[in-house]
Order: sequence, then C-alpha cells, then structure tokens
Amino acid sequence: MNNSDIKILLVDDEPDILEIVGYNLKNEGYKIFTASNGIEAVKSAKKIMPDLILLDIMMPEMDGIEACEKIRTIKNLENTLIAFLSARNEDYSKVAGFDAGADDYITKPIKPKVLVSKVKSLLRRLRAKNETDANVIVGNITINRDEYVILKGEERIFLPRKEFELFSLLTSKPGKVFKRDTILDSVWGNEVVVGGRTIDVHIRKLREKIGDDYFKTVKGVGYKFVLKD
Repeated sequence: MNNSDIKILLVDDEPDILEIVGYNLKNEGYKIFTASNGIEAVKSAKKIMPDLILLDIMMPEMDGIEACEKIRTIKNLENTLIAFLSARNEDYSKVAGFDAGADDYITKPIKPKVLVSKVKSLLRRLRAKNETDANVIVGNITINRDEYVILKGEERIFLPRKEFELFSLLTSKPGKVFKRDTILDSVWGNEVVVGGRTIDVHIRKLREKIGDDYFKTVKGVGYKFVLKD
C-alpha cells in the first residue's frame, strides 16, 4: 500500500493542531481528513473509512473516549487504527484510552518529525497484520485475523483490536508464560508507556468473553493461555 492510498482522520477542536499535524502528514503523501469533535469524528469515520484516526480526548459535544468507543462498535471500522493525541498525560487517561479500544496513546506536545515516525510505526503494524494468515486454530478455538473474530465452537466472539492482539499473542504458544514486559512490547509497542493495570483489564475482559479457565495468572510474572482438555 502506497502512502497516497492511506487515509488518516485527524480529530481535534484546536484548528492550529489540525493545520500543523495535517500539513506534516500531507507532506508524507497521506490523504488527510479532519473533524473538530467526537460527533463529527464518528460520522466522518463511517463515511471515509480511514486507515488511521488521530483523536484528541478533550473536545466539545462528545469527547475522544466516547468517540473511540462508538467507532469500535462499527463493524466496517474494525481494522482502523486509533491513536489518541492528547495533552493529558495521567496514567488513568491512558488506561481509559486503551480500554476504549485505542491502539496507541501519544502525548502533546510532540515534535512533528516524531509524530510522523509514530504514525509510520503504527501503519507498519497494520501492514504486518494484514499480511498474516487469516485463520489460526488453537484447540476448539479458531482465530480469524481478517475479521477480528474468535470462533469458539459455534459461538462468534467479536473482540476490540487490543483484546484480539493480546489473545493472539497468548495463543501463539499455549502454555508459555508471557511476561508483562513482553506483552506490552508486542501488543502496545515499545513507544507506549502504560501501567500494568492495562494488561489486567484486558485479561479480565477476555476471561469474561472467552472463559476464565483459558487464562492463568502467574503472579509477579505474567499470563499464559491454557488449552482445555
């Protein structure tokens, strides 16, 4: 995929941010679209089907967290990357962002060259995932990478991107204990700084949707996926 084929939606209520970020990304050849609040973001996302959304948190009418949650419920946007671009640097804001379904959390202010680098890194992840095999079978579970769907027997389970990536990582080697640092690096990327609670929250959600006995906590180390007899 060429840069000219990639659509990026910028969402911020500050015109200066839209102008500066948009200018630098346009120079890389990306197609840029903008919105000034969460409501516009959801409408625009449905219409243009972006590959990546850069989303502010504090906005009028609908904030970024709610907008992200709504976008993550839209089936046609399951493969869209979402990264928060926010001045809020508190851990709880980052956790809320990832819980809402974000792929990354970038804090302002950020130098344009660094932002462009992060965008390229996100898009490389998207390309890599698109090139993987569509289906992986683990025990009685089928992982459909094209549709981000888990098939457990006859049950179809739809997972947000980060839950899906975490589940895919754990099931890649059943029985192996994945350390917390490894999980953060593989699922959230080296450039993202989040607390350990983020992993715990996503594991809890996977247990609720797929089954508690598939996941084992190794205290002080990490998690592993356990095949059922």
